[in-house]
Amino acid sequence: MFSTPFLDIPPLAGAGGTVQLPGSKSISNRVLLLAALSSGTTTVHDLLDSDDTRVMLEALAQLGCRIERTDGPLRIEGLGGQLSTPRASLFLGNAGTAMRPLTAALALLGGEFELRGVPRMHERPIGDLVDALTQLGCRIDYLGNPGYPPLRIHPVPSEALQLDAPIRVRGDVSSQFLTALLLALPLASRRDIVIDVVGELISKPYIEITLNLLARFGIDVLRDGWQRFTIPAGSRYRSPGDIHIEADASSASYFIALGAIATGAAGQSGPNSLRIEGVGADSIQGDIRFVEAAEAMGARVQSGPNWLEVSRGAWPLKAIDLDCNHIPDAAMTLAVMALYAEAPSTLRNIASWRVKETDRIDAMANELRKLGATVEAGPDFIRVHPLAADGWRAASIRTYDDHRVAMCFSLAAFNPAGVPVRILDPHCVAKTFPDYFETLFSVVEPRSVPVICIDGPTASGKGTLAVEVARALGYHYLDSGALYRVTGLAMRRAGLNAEPAHADRIAELARSLPLRFDAGKVLLAGEDVTEAIRTEAAGMDASRVSALPPVREALTALQISFRALPGLVADGRDMGTVIFPDAPLKVYLTASAAHRAERRHKQLISKGISTTLDSLRADLEARDARDSSRSVAPLKPAQDARRLDNSSLSIAQSVDQVLDWWRQVQPFGSS
Repeated sequence: MFSTPFLDIPPLAGAGGTVQLPGSKSISNRVLLLAALSSGTTTVHDLLDSDDTRVMLEALAQLGCRIERTDGPLRIEGLGGQLSTPRASLFLGNAGTAMRPLTAALALLGGEFELRGVPRMHERPIGDLVDALTQLGCRIDYLGNPGYPPLRIHPVPSEALQLDAPIRVRGDVSSQFLTALLLALPLASRRDIVIDVVGELISKPYIEITLNLLARFGIDVLRDGWQRFTIPAGSRYRSPGDIHIEADASSASYFIALGAIATGAAGQSGPNSLRIEGVGADSIQGDIRFVEAAEAMGARVQSGPNWLEVSRGAWPLKAIDLDCNHIPDAAMTLAVMALYAEAPSTLRNIASWRVKETDRIDAMANELRKLGATVEAGPDFIRVHPLAADGWRAASIRTYDDHRVAMCFSLAAFNPAGVPVRILDPHCVAKTFPDYFETLFSVVEPRSVPVICIDGPTASGKGTLAVEVARALGYHYLDSGALYRVTGLAMRRAGLNAEPAHADRIAELARSLPLRFDAGKVLLAGEDVTEAIRTEAAGMDASRVSALPPVREALTALQISFRALPGLVADGRDMGTVIFPDAPLKVYLTASAAHRAERRHKQLISKGISTTLDSLRADLEARDARDSSRSVAPLKPAQDARRLDNSSLSIAQSVDQVLDWWRQVQPFGSS
């Protein structure tokens, strides 16, 4: 998961492969609450691991639920409708699927509770749900603005609840109000309880999910159209024992759109299908109907019981004019697909967008305009005009702490103008799909991958600088010097010597080194060999294997293979001159021999190794002379490298300088 302030997505060209989707947020949090209210133990398989499910689990644990977490299924020992903790203060983040249902359940269970969230949650309406609960006799106070969280819930005896008259709740703001009542009211079902929906019920498919899951937990709700729901007297939650969470159909929308937009992966002719696993035609989620909208725009979709396969059909995409009330979350993806259409597309009946994680109509309109699009928006609609190839602009997309905004706009990187897209605060996808960007990068083919090269002499600090720059950008890191040292280590372990007779066998080892760099560590097949390759003997082996032409050739190919999305920071001595001559930023880092000797002296003394400054300086000067005069890839700055003397700079100052240079070669300005 990317936790950087921004994530730059370079221009993308093709896509192909298989995507395994995470579990549905809507199903996950409903199942967690129902399991907590039931008697017995429920084993939950394939639960979504995200911010929203974590806050629900933490709240349930505070309320006394026993939760057993393992690497596989999660087990919840239900409360059987009886609280063991009568008082708690719960923080629910920005999770509407936790705030609304817990408000209803705790108001009926009895106890003193305070429910809070992030600032945006305190802007999301809950007044219609509170009004419905107060009709029953529940006591709920607003701790801030009336109609919005935070809330304080006071205990009310169950016999004091007024169940004779139908409970009226508005259905035209959010379906979560009705869902909250349906999930909670079986707690009070000493007689039939009737819920009347006032106004047009929006997002009906989410109510279908709720009814389906209630039936799995023993509650058979009677429905009269979409206006009246009856919970039979004597309803009791019963654990189903085991329950599997279906993959998230809303998350599938980004990859369905990807298949419709992208051509085949590089090196392949014609369109290539993208396979999506975990959700299919028989999904209980309403957002699976996004498939119909994508097909209307020209996508080719095949489906099975637990999979979808999508490829590009019509191009440009066909324009649509669609009532999106049945797919409110997934419809956001259509707004970005509309940029690739033949004519303007209109999404209607989406007023619920305005009370989600952010005002999504305004957010989508604002960010689409940054890309260059003409957008019209109203109280419950958005109209998006397509962009010509020369009309696209590189843009920094503000995400408003809204996961769906971030995921939608990643699709803009397929623009025909070949401009990158910057996603601000990419971490917000943790709400429902923590590994979204990693998953996206695993199936797309970039036009090119940006590389920052940091070359320089021994002990100049290039490794430390490169690690920090990579961390700041969320890029991969390559320590080219470590490759030769690891090759020497692998050679010794294989019983070989750095001789011409063994060169081909050593080269074969080098081509397939299972090497990874992680937080400054060097991992070989998962083994931390950082210290093992820093010895004097390892350095000598590295020098010897580097003199073998087949080994150098093999390691050149290996180094190039580290160039992967979203980008790479590579440090060494010939990164900018030999390995990545097309890198958009090349830095030649240096410092005086005296400063480098002093740094190396401190490192060695800290490890208990005795040495002198004079000997270290003499050694560094001799190595500089050898490296700069060698016949193969001599140490020298690339012609277009920016020189950075860090003799008097801190690590942070050096990092800031490189990042400033990087900003100068990017099209995003100062954002």
